[in-house]
Amino acid sequence: MARAIWSGSISFGLLNVPVKLYSAVSKQTVRFRELREGDGSRVKHKRVAESDGKEVPYEKIVKGYEYAPDQYVVLTKDELADLEPQRSRAIEIQDFVDLDDIDPIYFEQPYYLGPDAGAERAYALLVQALKESRKVAVARFVLRNKEHLAAIRPMGDVLTLTTMRFHDEVTSPGDLDGDVFEDAKPKKPDQRELDMAKQLIESLTSDFQPDRYRDEYREELLDLLERKADGKEVVSAPTEEPQPTKAPDLMAALEESLAAVRGDEAESDGKGKAKAKSGSGSKSSSKSKSSSRSKSSSSSNGRKSRSRGKSKARS
Repeated sequence: MARAIWSGSISFGLLNVPVKLYSAVSKQTVRFRELREGDGSRVKHKRVAESDGKEVPYEKIVKGYEYAPDQYVVLTKDELADLEPQRSRAIEIQDFVDLDDIDPIYFEQPYYLGPDAGAERAYALLVQALKESRKVAVARFVLRNKEHLAAIRPMGDVLTLTTMRFHDEVTSPGDLDGDVFEDAKPKKPDQRELDMAKQLIESLTSDFQPDRYRDEYREELLDLLERKADGKEVVSAPTEEPQPTKAPDLMAALEESLAAVRGDEAESDGKGKAKAKSGSGSKSSSKSKSSSRSKSSSSSNGRKSRSRGKSKARS
Protein backbone atom coordinates (compact mmCIF):
# COMPACT_ATOMS: atom_id res chain seq x y z
CA MET A 1 0.00 0.00 0.00
CA ALA A 2 1.32 3.45 -0.94
CA ARG A 3 2.34 5.65 1.96
CA ALA A 4 1.54 9.36 2.03
CA ILE A 5 4.62 11.58 2.28
CA TRP A 6 2.74 14.77 3.21
CA SER A 7 -0.73 15.76 4.33
CA GLY A 8 -2.50 19.10 4.29
CA SER A 9 -5.34 20.77 2.43
CA ILE A 10 -6.02 22.45 -0.90
CA SER A 11 -7.21 25.97 -0.19
CA PHE A 12 -8.96 28.40 -2.53
CA GLY A 13 -11.66 30.91 -1.72
CA LEU A 14 -13.42 29.61 1.40
CA LEU A 15 -12.99 25.99 0.33
CA ASN A 16 -10.50 23.68 2.06
CA VAL A 17 -10.06 20.12 0.81
CA PRO A 18 -7.94 17.87 3.10
CA VAL A 19 -5.55 15.81 0.96
CA LYS A 20 -2.56 13.47 1.16
CA LEU A 21 0.45 13.59 -1.15
CA TYR A 22 1.86 10.44 -2.76
CA SER A 23 4.87 9.96 -5.02
CA ALA A 24 3.87 9.42 -8.66
CA VAL A 25 7.16 7.96 -9.88
CA SER A 26 9.35 4.99 -9.04
CA LYS A 27 12.84 5.62 -10.38
CA GLN A 28 14.53 2.53 -11.79
CA THR A 29 18.11 3.78 -11.54
CA VAL A 30 20.79 1.09 -11.42
CA ARG A 31 23.01 1.97 -8.45
CA PHE A 32 26.64 0.97 -7.93
CA ARG A 33 28.80 0.73 -4.82
CA GLU A 34 32.35 2.06 -4.82
CA LEU A 35 34.83 -0.78 -4.24
CA ARG A 36 38.60 -1.05 -4.07
CA GLU A 37 39.97 -2.71 -7.18
CA GLY A 38 41.54 -6.04 -6.36
CA ASP A 39 39.77 -7.17 -3.19
CA GLY A 40 36.33 -5.56 -3.62
CA SER A 41 36.45 -3.81 -0.24
CA ARG A 42 33.78 -1.11 0.22
CA VAL A 43 35.06 2.48 -0.01
CA LYS A 44 33.83 5.04 2.52
CA HIS A 45 33.96 8.83 2.13
CA LYS A 46 35.04 11.08 4.98
CA ARG A 47 34.59 14.80 5.50
CA VAL A 48 38.03 16.33 5.90
CA ALA A 49 39.27 19.91 6.23
CA GLU A 50 41.35 21.18 3.33
CA SER A 51 43.78 23.05 5.60
CA ASP A 52 45.04 20.10 7.66
CA GLY A 53 43.35 16.99 6.21
CA LYS A 54 41.71 16.13 9.55
CA GLU A 55 38.26 14.55 9.63
CA VAL A 56 35.45 16.95 10.65
CA PRO A 57 32.50 15.55 12.68
CA TYR A 58 29.05 16.42 11.36
CA GLU A 59 28.13 18.60 14.36
CA LYS A 60 31.14 20.84 13.66
CA ILE A 61 30.12 21.62 10.07
CA VAL A 62 28.49 25.00 9.31
CA LYS A 63 27.09 26.42 6.07
CA GLY A 64 29.02 29.11 4.24
CA TYR A 65 28.22 31.13 1.11
CA GLU A 66 31.24 32.02 -1.07
CA TYR A 67 30.72 35.66 -2.07
CA ALA A 68 34.33 36.03 -3.34
CA PRO A 69 37.18 33.56 -3.96
CA ASP A 70 37.89 31.82 -0.62
CA GLN A 71 35.75 34.36 1.28
CA TYR A 72 32.57 33.12 2.95
CA VAL A 73 29.56 34.42 4.83
CA VAL A 74 28.76 31.81 7.50
CA LEU A 75 25.21 31.16 8.71
CA THR A 76 24.45 29.22 11.87
CA LYS A 77 21.81 26.50 12.05
CA ASP A 78 19.58 28.84 14.07
CA GLU A 79 19.87 31.60 11.46
CA LEU A 80 18.98 29.17 8.70
CA ALA A 81 16.05 27.82 10.73
CA ASP A 82 14.64 31.35 11.14
CA LEU A 83 14.68 31.80 7.36
CA GLU A 84 12.91 28.53 6.59
CA PRO A 85 9.38 28.92 5.18
CA GLN A 86 6.59 28.40 7.70
CA ARG A 87 5.52 24.80 7.79
CA SER A 88 2.01 25.49 6.55
CA ARG A 89 -0.20 22.51 5.75
CA ALA A 90 -2.03 24.42 3.04
CA ILE A 91 -1.69 24.14 -0.71
CA GLU A 92 -2.77 27.66 -1.56
CA ILE A 93 -4.14 28.03 -5.07
CA GLN A 94 -3.05 31.33 -6.63
CA ASP A 95 -4.61 31.13 -10.09
CA PHE A 96 -6.40 28.89 -12.58
CA VAL A 97 -4.84 28.81 -16.06
CA ASP A 98 -4.99 26.86 -19.31
CA LEU A 99 -2.58 23.92 -19.41
CA ASP A 100 -1.28 25.05 -22.81
CA ASP A 101 -0.17 28.32 -21.19
CA ILE A 102 2.45 26.47 -19.11
CA ASP A 103 5.58 25.49 -21.03
CA PRO A 104 6.72 21.95 -20.06
CA ILE A 105 10.15 23.36 -19.19
CA TYR A 106 8.62 24.59 -15.92
CA PHE A 107 7.52 21.14 -14.73
CA GLU A 108 9.66 19.19 -12.24
CA GLN A 109 8.43 16.33 -10.01
CA PRO A 110 4.98 14.69 -10.28
CA TYR A 111 2.87 13.52 -7.32
CA TYR A 112 -0.65 12.23 -6.71
CA LEU A 113 -3.08 13.98 -4.38
CA GLY A 114 -5.60 11.75 -2.63
CA PRO A 115 -8.52 12.79 -0.40
CA ASP A 116 -8.06 12.62 3.35
CA ALA A 117 -10.73 10.99 5.53
CA GLY A 118 -14.06 12.79 5.22
CA ALA A 119 -12.98 14.92 2.22
CA GLU A 120 -14.12 12.57 -0.54
CA ARG A 121 -17.07 14.71 -1.66
CA ALA A 122 -15.16 18.01 -1.78
CA TYR A 123 -12.25 16.23 -3.52
CA ALA A 124 -14.53 14.76 -6.22
CA LEU A 125 -16.09 18.19 -6.70
CA LEU A 126 -12.69 19.78 -7.36
CA VAL A 127 -11.68 16.99 -9.76
CA GLN A 128 -14.89 17.37 -11.78
CA ALA A 129 -14.75 21.18 -11.78
CA LEU A 130 -11.18 21.15 -13.13
CA LYS A 131 -12.14 18.57 -15.77
CA GLU A 132 -15.11 20.51 -17.08
CA SER A 133 -13.41 23.91 -16.96
CA ARG A 134 -10.26 22.40 -18.54
CA LYS A 135 -8.12 24.47 -16.19
CA VAL A 136 -4.97 23.88 -14.15
CA ALA A 137 -4.57 25.26 -10.63
CA VAL A 138 -1.28 27.04 -9.93
CA ALA A 139 -0.51 26.84 -6.22
CA ARG A 140 2.17 27.32 -3.54
CA PHE A 141 2.98 24.93 -0.69
CA VAL A 142 5.86 23.94 1.59
CA LEU A 143 7.42 20.47 1.32
CA ARG A 144 10.58 19.40 3.20
CA ASN A 145 11.30 22.96 4.42
CA LYS A 146 11.21 24.39 0.91
CA GLU A 147 8.53 26.47 -0.74
CA HIS A 148 7.32 25.07 -4.06
CA LEU A 149 5.27 26.30 -6.96
CA ALA A 150 2.95 23.58 -8.26
CA ALA A 151 0.38 22.76 -10.92
CA ILE A 152 -2.69 20.75 -9.91
CA ARG A 153 -4.73 18.97 -12.57
CA PRO A 154 -6.95 15.89 -12.84
CA MET A 155 -5.89 12.53 -14.27
CA GLY A 156 -8.99 10.40 -14.51
CA ASP A 157 -10.62 10.63 -11.07
CA VAL A 158 -7.39 11.55 -9.27
CA LEU A 159 -5.68 14.90 -8.79
CA THR A 160 -2.02 15.21 -9.72
CA LEU A 161 0.37 17.80 -8.34
CA THR A 162 3.54 18.64 -10.26
CA THR A 163 6.14 20.88 -8.66
CA MET A 164 7.32 23.68 -10.93
CA ARG A 165 10.42 25.80 -11.40
CA PHE A 166 10.14 29.48 -10.60
CA HIS A 167 10.50 31.93 -13.46
CA ASP A 168 14.03 33.04 -12.53
CA GLU A 169 15.20 29.41 -12.49
CA VAL A 170 14.51 28.97 -16.19
CA THR A 171 17.10 30.28 -18.64
CA SER A 172 15.65 32.25 -21.52
CA PRO A 173 16.56 31.01 -25.03
CA GLY A 174 17.53 34.59 -25.83
CA ASP A 175 20.34 34.38 -23.27
CA LEU A 176 21.87 31.42 -25.12
CA ASP A 177 22.22 32.89 -28.62
CA GLY A 178 25.98 33.22 -28.41
CA ASP A 179 26.37 29.61 -27.23
CA VAL A 180 23.67 27.78 -29.20
CA PHE A 181 24.47 29.43 -32.53
CA GLU A 182 28.26 29.61 -32.27
CA ASP A 183 28.99 29.73 -36.00
CA ALA A 184 26.00 31.48 -37.54
CA LYS A 185 22.33 32.18 -37.12
CA PRO A 186 20.08 29.54 -38.69
CA LYS A 187 18.81 30.53 -42.12
CA LYS A 188 15.19 30.40 -43.18
CA PRO A 189 14.52 26.92 -44.64
CA ASP A 190 13.63 26.37 -48.27
CA GLN A 191 9.85 25.94 -48.71
CA ARG A 192 10.22 22.59 -50.52
CA GLU A 193 12.42 21.26 -47.71
CA LEU A 194 9.95 22.54 -45.12
CA ASP A 195 6.98 20.89 -46.86
CA MET A 196 8.89 17.61 -47.15
CA ALA A 197 9.91 17.73 -43.47
CA LYS A 198 6.28 18.31 -42.46
CA GLN A 199 5.20 15.35 -44.59
CA LEU A 200 7.81 13.15 -42.90
CA ILE A 201 6.63 14.30 -39.45
CA GLU A 202 3.01 13.63 -40.42
CA SER A 203 3.83 10.15 -41.72
CA LEU A 204 5.54 9.26 -38.41
CA THR A 205 2.83 10.79 -36.21
CA SER A 206 0.90 8.47 -33.88
CA ASP A 207 -0.85 8.54 -30.52
CA PHE A 208 1.41 8.79 -27.49
CA GLN A 209 1.77 5.36 -25.87
CA PRO A 210 4.18 5.56 -22.88
CA ASP A 211 4.78 1.79 -22.77
CA ARG A 212 6.38 1.91 -26.23
CA TYR A 213 9.40 3.79 -24.91
CA ARG A 214 11.87 1.82 -22.81
CA ASP A 215 15.11 2.71 -21.04
CA GLU A 216 17.28 0.65 -23.42
CA TYR A 217 20.50 1.63 -21.64
CA ARG A 218 19.20 0.33 -18.30
CA GLU A 219 17.99 -2.91 -19.91
CA GLU A 220 21.37 -3.48 -21.57
CA LEU A 221 23.18 -2.62 -18.32
CA LEU A 222 21.10 -5.12 -16.30
CA ASP A 223 21.65 -7.76 -18.99
CA LEU A 224 25.40 -7.13 -18.85
CA LEU A 225 25.41 -7.38 -15.03
CA GLU A 226 23.40 -10.61 -15.16
CA ARG A 227 25.78 -12.18 -17.69
CA LYS A 228 28.85 -11.15 -15.71
CA ALA A 229 27.28 -12.48 -12.49
CA ASP A 230 26.75 -15.82 -14.28
CA GLY A 231 30.39 -15.85 -15.33
CA LYS A 232 29.65 -15.48 -19.03
CA GLU A 233 32.10 -13.85 -21.43
CA VAL A 234 31.21 -10.29 -22.38
CA VAL A 235 32.02 -9.07 -25.90
CA SER A 236 31.86 -5.35 -26.62
CA ALA A 237 29.82 -4.45 -29.68
CA PRO A 238 31.26 -1.86 -32.08
CA THR A 239 29.23 1.34 -32.23
CA GLU A 240 29.17 4.21 -34.69
CA GLU A 241 27.93 7.72 -34.09
CA PRO A 242 25.32 9.00 -36.58
CA GLN A 243 26.71 11.68 -38.85
CA PRO A 244 24.89 15.03 -39.15
CA THR A 245 23.01 15.64 -42.38
CA LYS A 246 24.73 18.44 -44.32
CA ALA A 247 22.71 21.26 -45.84
CA PRO A 248 23.17 20.22 -49.51
CA ASP A 249 21.93 16.70 -48.64
CA LEU A 250 18.81 17.78 -46.75
CA MET A 251 16.36 17.34 -49.63
CA ALA A 252 17.78 13.97 -50.67
CA ALA A 253 17.70 12.70 -47.07
CA LEU A 254 14.11 13.88 -46.62
CA GLU A 255 12.95 12.28 -49.87
CA GLU A 256 14.68 8.99 -49.08
CA SER A 257 13.29 8.93 -45.52
CA LEU A 258 9.76 9.66 -46.72
CA ALA A 259 9.99 7.01 -49.44
CA ALA A 260 11.22 4.43 -46.91
CA VAL A 261 8.36 5.18 -44.50
CA ARG A 262 5.73 4.99 -47.25
CA GLY A 263 7.22 1.75 -48.58
CA ASP A 264 7.21 0.18 -45.13
CA GLU A 265 3.63 1.31 -44.51
CA ALA A 266 2.48 -0.24 -47.78
CA GLU A 267 4.34 -3.46 -46.96
CA SER A 268 2.93 -3.57 -43.43
CA ASP A 269 -0.62 -3.04 -44.74
CA GLY A 270 -0.26 -6.05 -47.02
CA LYS A 271 1.23 -8.23 -44.32
CA GLY A 272 -1.27 -6.98 -41.78
CA LYS A 273 -4.21 -8.07 -43.90
CA ALA A 274 -2.71 -11.48 -44.51
CA LYS A 275 -1.82 -12.03 -40.86
CA ALA A 276 -5.09 -10.64 -39.55
CA LYS A 277 -6.78 -13.82 -40.72
CA SER A 278 -4.53 -15.87 -38.43
CA GLY A 279 -5.22 -13.54 -35.46
CA SER A 280 -1.80 -11.88 -35.29
CA GLY A 281 -2.54 -8.63 -37.10
CA SER A 282 -2.04 -6.34 -34.12
CA LYS A 283 1.47 -7.66 -33.43
CA SER A 284 2.43 -7.33 -37.09
CA SER A 285 1.20 -3.77 -37.19
CA SER A 286 3.18 -2.71 -34.14
CA LYS A 287 6.35 -4.41 -35.44
CA SER A 288 6.04 -2.83 -38.87
CA LYS A 289 5.64 0.62 -37.36
CA SER A 290 8.76 0.06 -35.29
CA SER A 291 10.74 -1.14 -38.29
CA SER A 292 9.57 1.78 -40.43
CA ARG A 293 10.89 4.25 -37.86
CA SER A 294 14.20 2.40 -37.60
CA LYS A 295 14.62 2.22 -41.38
CA SER A 296 13.74 5.87 -41.77
CA SER A 297 16.38 6.84 -39.23
CA SER A 298 18.91 4.55 -40.92
CA SER A 299 18.31 5.92 -44.39
CA SER A 300 18.50 9.55 -43.31
CA ASN A 301 21.69 9.07 -41.34
CA GLY A 302 23.33 6.43 -43.53
CA ARG A 303 24.38 4.63 -40.33
CA LYS A 304 22.79 2.33 -37.79
CA SER A 305 21.76 3.60 -34.37
CA ARG A 306 23.59 2.56 -31.25
CA SER A 307 20.78 0.42 -29.92
CA ARG A 308 20.30 -1.51 -33.16
CA GLY A 309 24.03 -2.08 -33.49
CA LYS A 310 24.23 -3.57 -30.01
CA SER A 311 21.20 -5.83 -30.44
CA LYS A 312 22.54 -7.22 -33.72
CA ALA A 313 25.97 -7.83 -32.22
CA ARG A 314 24.39 -9.84 -29.43
CA SER A 315 22.38 -12.07 -31.74
